[in-house]
Amino acid sequence: MKFIEQIDKWDWQELQSRIYTQTAENVEVALTKERRNIDDFIALVSPAAQNYLETMAALSQKYTQQRFGNTVQLYIPLYLTNSCINHCIYCGFNHNNNIRRIILNDEQILREVEAIKKTGDFQHILLVTGENPKDAGIDYIENAIRLVKPYFSSISIEVQPLGELEYKQLTEAGLNAVYCYQETYRKERYKIYHPKGMKSKFDWRLDGFDRMGKAGVHKIGLGILIGLEDWRTDATMMAMHLRYLQKTYWQTKYSISFPRMRPHEGKFFQPNVVMSDKDLAQLIFACRIFDHDIEIALSTREDTVFRDNMISLGVTSLSAGSKTDPGGYAVYRNELEQFAVNDGRSPDEVLFAVRKQGYEAVWKDWDLCLQ
Repeated sequence: MKFIEQIDKWDWQELQSRIYTQTAENVEVALTKERRNIDDFIALVSPAAQNYLETMAALSQKYTQQRFGNTVQLYIPLYLTNSCINHCIYCGFNHNNNIRRIILNDEQILREVEAIKKTGDFQHILLVTGENPKDAGIDYIENAIRLVKPYFSSISIEVQPLGELEYKQLTEAGLNAVYCYQETYRKERYKIYHPKGMKSKFDWRLDGFDRMGKAGVHKIGLGILIGLEDWRTDATMMAMHLRYLQKTYWQTKYSISFPRMRPHEGKFFQPNVVMSDKDLAQLIFACRIFDHDIEIALSTREDTVFRDNMISLGVTSLSAGSKTDPGGYAVYRNELEQFAVNDGRSPDEVLFAVRKQGYEAVWKDWDLCLQ
């Protein structure tokens, strides 16, 4: 049974109630196991686990070092366009926002690449677009991949959900990973946050992960946007989704991320749920204890202190020197941000922080390096 069929059988309120009625005994059982299932994850993200954060942090550090060593991967995003047909109420690229729309051409993309290469030894780049299939669709994305391929060993995308054959097309062009965030798994409220545009189609977006798996994408990234719905319930559904994908497309690597909402251009949507640093740390620990091999990414949405503290406690991938506006590295400067970054340090400064923790930066995708 596909995941899109499974999710319709679950009741959000029942799952939420189950999470919030976990006991200390449930948490202790989850902490003593060698292999954890969804029931254990539920215990680890529950309020009952807040009294066990030190133990969880130690386990998270242990499992991360066993799998990844004292290393953190550094990557950098390149925003290609802020043109978007969607009306997501939490995003600076919302179609209704009165901002200048930019679609980088070939020359501008290469100027951005040149500027990025001067900031650090980045070999892992994330290409990001708004959702505009007419003017920045599959052909535009494929062209961008081919343009940047000579300069980077690993290319990821965060774009509109595509068809299976389109993912195969991009993989053949040099694509390594696809990141696509469901934002929230609460189907009955999903359209409140995505009222118009292709992103309003919950089933199409959720089914996209199966299309990636069938297309043989090397790595798939999942994520939820913290601030929309109860994070513990959303994270549990994401963990269920992850397990389904791992069993169905077992040759694929996986990554997870849980960005917290940040201010942006236009009318800023105030979060329905505010997650503290302590809560986010608990979620990171729970995810690492649940899955020792998963890549956990932390973007510049988070501040310098939190990111530095998480280097040794479960996170395996950090963005550095990020610009969230198209052309932000060389062509345009700080005009069109999707969201305001919270860690504005240069790549060298992030590298210094990583080394200060006794860790080494990995500029490439380590999965590819081991092939």
